[in-house]
Amino acid sequence: MFRVDTFMTDTAMNVDVYDTYTLSEDGQRMHFDVFLPAGCGARCDEKAADIARTWLYSIGMDADRIELEQCRYCHSEAVDSEVSKQLESQGYFILPMEGCPS
Repeated sequence: MFRVDTFMTDTAMNVDVYDTYTLSEDGQRMHFDVFLPAGCGARCDEKAADIARTWLYSIGMDADRIELEQCRYCHSEAVDSEVSKQLESQGYFILPMEGCPS
């Protein structure tokens, strides 16, 4: 687990955003972002992909059939306190977008 307190600034937490795509079991494209504390290094790519698979499994997708089309570093940004709270408690944050269940 990451120590997110080392990534805090005075006003916001900085995160690395991993742009992630996969296909649902019915063939619908799903797009979501995985946020990790900024600066965790080379192991972040694999960590982001593992978190993406875990999240997909948690929303009911068959873990054995999950194939990520893409899960790669996109950019870094500062996040608000609600996202920071989840990062502090879980070590990551998922931002569901296109084709994801609400």
